Amino acid sequence: MRQGKGWMVLLVLLGIGVSAQKLPTRDEGLFQMQIRDKTLFHDSSVIPDGAEISGYLFRDTPKRYYFVVEEDNTPLSVTVTPCDAPLEWRLSLQELKEEGSAEGSGEPLDEQRQQTVAADDGTELFTYKGNDVEAYAASSSPSGLYQLELLSTEKDSHFKVYSTTTPESDQPYPQLPYDPRVDVTALGRTMVTLAWKPTPTGFLMGQPVQYCLVINKEHNFKSMCAAEAKMTLDDGFMLAPKPGRDFSPFDFAHFGFVPSDNLLGKDRGLVSNKISSRSYTAKPRASDIQKLCIGNKNIFTVSQLKPDTQYYFDVFAVNSATNTSTAYVGTFARTKEEAKQKTVELKDGKVTDVFIKRKGSKFLRFAPVSSHQRVTLFLHACLDSVQLQVRRDGKLLLSQNVEGVRQFQLRGKPKAKYLIRLRGSRRGASTLKLLASTRPSSKQPFPSLPEDTRIKAFDKLRTCSSATVAWLGTQDRNKYCIYRKEVADNYGEEQRRREQNQCAGPESRRKAEKVLCKYFHSPNLQKAVTTETVTGLQPGKSYLLDVYVVGHGGHSVRYQSKLVKTRKYC
Repeated sequence: MRQGKGWMVLLVLLGIGVSAQKLPTRDEGLFQMQIRDKTLFHDSSVIPDGAEISGYLFRDTPKRYYFVVEEDNTPLSVTVTPCDAPLEWRLSLQELKEEGSAEGSGEPLDEQRQQTVAADDGTELFTYKGNDVEAYAASSSPSGLYQLELLSTEKDSHFKVYSTTTPESDQPYPQLPYDPRVDVTALGRTMVTLAWKPTPTGFLMGQPVQYCLVINKEHNFKSMCAAEAKMTLDDGFMLAPKPGRDFSPFDFAHFGFVPSDNLLGKDRGLVSNKISSRSYTAKPRASDIQKLCIGNKNIFTVSQLKPDTQYYFDVFAVNSATNTSTAYVGTFARTKEEAKQKTVELKDGKVTDVFIKRKGSKFLRFAPVSSHQRVTLFLHACLDSVQLQVRRDGKLLLSQNVEGVRQFQLRGKPKAKYLIRLRGSRRGASTLKLLASTRPSSKQPFPSLPEDTRIKAFDKLRTCSSATVAWLGTQDRNKYCIYRKEVADNYGEEQRRREQNQCAGPESRRKAEKVLCKYFHSPNLQKAVTTETVTGLQPGKSYLLDVYVVGHGGHSVRYQSKLVKTRKYC
């Protein structure tokens, strides 16, 4: 039988007998019984079909796993989830040659083994290096012995592997909705309310799904096992034992091992992380990660947070039956301040950076030390528009929404004091630059801008390796710098809007992204337009083009980004 021979070859390769371990098959009744007994797969080099396994890598020590595809044209999917550190992994195919049995061939068994199993290197199918959850998928795979090799070069690390030959029916990982982001819907001094769209896996496919929330103060996580690995580390990873001291079951719990009833008589295996409980729980500390599983709710309020503290929130959809999980796009938020907000003092002629939380407010005070006839106010809104109010000695002088770069002339008064109130957008946080000056001869620190700051691309001039664009200038001689960045084909308007920080200047870009810088102006505004051809592009690729205009004071403003795509065939 083809199936029996395939498993026998795998057992011969691994150097174990048939009686050493019973391997799972896809007989559903037997498979469901076996998958509940993790000891069948405990610390084994065999990857079961349709089950997620956990493993552990020592640094710079590769580990190999094997599985057999019995028939040609079989679908195949292999998913690797790094936990503690980035991994390097490689999937290869070792072809199984159809040779006669040892009884019929008359050849020694050792010689027949060498003929049956292909070279160790095999045919490379896929390689990856990084800490993302990455998968190899093929709709039609040849029969043979497959080898998965994993390596961690940074540190000892946990990982998870899932392999299946029935990906269409298995669907082990919960699906994400079309908008996988976690949104902050309410923010207080000690609480944050989060909301996210439900996974379609629960109500469309009838699978048991619950949500788990992870909260910490450092960064977002890309997978549940990455968060759980950090939780185990924060719980007090074991200190080096004193000389002469033996390890205890408590010590092995620190390392993530399950202590058996008889430590000397049984193998110690790696723990498979569970949703409901962990093998070791330490006393909580302020720096610990919090993990909450909240059932099927998709709105949740996190309480008992610290004021004026930034927290990172990650939501995971977890299949309760298989214990597999999928990460939503996490978010972060800073809780509101406890104390009353202070008023920022503005200095004459000096640019001040201002950050405003979503729907928040900032107060600034300007008190010139000398008599003045007028006050010039320069404001550069970097992200969304802000609401500006200016009062002189309590009298309202100005109230309007501001976008981009604006300049205001205010009538002065001896010994007058000005109170400036800035209110942020409802859509998100706001960042801006502000300058107040009483000096009539002071040059504007920000460059002048045309009314239209869009970049126009000429479709007829588009080639496989270049794109031609144009933008408007002004009557002032300014420096313009153009930058390019290759982006994915699915790069959308929403993502572009989020990255459209006009205050992030050319200094924030990589040198390799720079195309050129040039000076330009025109006395006639009707002719104040310039063009540029960006060359050295790749065929069929999408690029984001940015133009920065730099003022006399060194402050820069970015035009609206332009997304272009080169022709694929020329």
